[in-house]
Amino acid sequence: MKGIMNVDDFQAAARRRLPKIFTDYIEGGAFSETTLSRNRADLQQIRLRQRVLSPVGEPDLRTSLNGEDVALPFGPGPVGFMGLYRRGGEIAVARAAIKAGVPSVLSSFAIAGLRTVTAATGTAPDFQLYLDRDPEVNLERLETARKFGVRRIFFTVDTAVTSVRERDVRNGFRTLDRITPGLFWQFAQRPAWSLDVLSGGFPQVELAAGRPEYGRGALAQARNLSSRLETNLTWDMLRNLRSQWAGQLIVKGLMDADDMRMARDCGVDGIVVSNHGGRQLDHGCSTISKVKAARQAIGPDLSLYVDGGFRRGTDIIKAIALGADFVLLGRPFAWAVASGGEPAVDHLFSILKNETAITLQLMGLSTIKQLAALGEGALELRGNL
Repeated sequence: MKGIMNVDDFQAAARRRLPKIFTDYIEGGAFSETTLSRNRADLQQIRLRQRVLSPVGEPDLRTSLNGEDVALPFGPGPVGFMGLYRRGGEIAVARAAIKAGVPSVLSSFAIAGLRTVTAATGTAPDFQLYLDRDPEVNLERLETARKFGVRRIFFTVDTAVTSVRERDVRNGFRTLDRITPGLFWQFAQRPAWSLDVLSGGFPQVELAAGRPEYGRGALAQARNLSSRLETNLTWDMLRNLRSQWAGQLIVKGLMDADDMRMARDCGVDGIVVSNHGGRQLDHGCSTISKVKAARQAIGPDLSLYVDGGFRRGTDIIKAIALGADFVLLGRPFAWAVASGGEPAVDHLFSILKNETAITLQLMGLSTIKQLAALGEGALELRGNL
């Protein structure tokens, strides 16, 4: 793609194409957005060791997730409403991930849900699960996941209380239930987006299909689905979910070592160190600052994922050196799909793969597994990381 060399270029291209309400939804964080910026700032504080005059072979970026080799140590995390950024957005991301040889995680708030994505790609993505207040609804969602062959459930636990994202409040995201004159004007200023996404009517969240109580249109459905989330999540609920789901169970949204140990003791297969991209607890810790402690808390056998602020191959290298197995990226894939659909997502994979491989070799290493074995020895750490 001409002129696109890095994640920032995708962000700029997405801004030119998307209405402001969706640009702000993707980019924004909670309250002062301090946690949002801290995710990036702390990554930039870590320095890499440069080693020379050592044999460097062909780069091998494979990593292992619960004993299964995957081609790259990064992939798409769950991002809501991808199909609002470009028609078929969720399908584009899933297809690109399959070509890249990595799993992708489908958001509960997807326009194209499990049924549609699996039918379009022939492979079920991993699935992000929020618990509804109604246990029967949760059982229905688990059964749907089984039906379509989902291997991993990412149980998200850090949104029992929804924080205030001031950009969304100003724009009316999740409060609007119709297209207002202001929103119509935003759409009119983005004719390419409008012709693509609105040509078949305003998109709807597949999870709300057949449920008129959730409203019509993705904005109203987002508000109503959010209002139904279980607000009293407990460790007993995690244990109960573990008993109901025989596949891999990953807990997403852990930032405290005590919580990580408790999740391990509940029998999960892995955790995601995540502060929801800085969209929940403001003035919290960065995710990269918690990776080392997470590995110590859960031990060597569980899969350790991390997300939050990752933009470069160098960022991915730092996470692996600190003990992560896999980096989930959210916003970069949203920007890519918004800017250019599936070809752009393919290009994003290529850029990050190239950055990661070159960084690895300039550190005197050939494989991700060598990097993981070297651990902190690959880094010049700064601060309390």
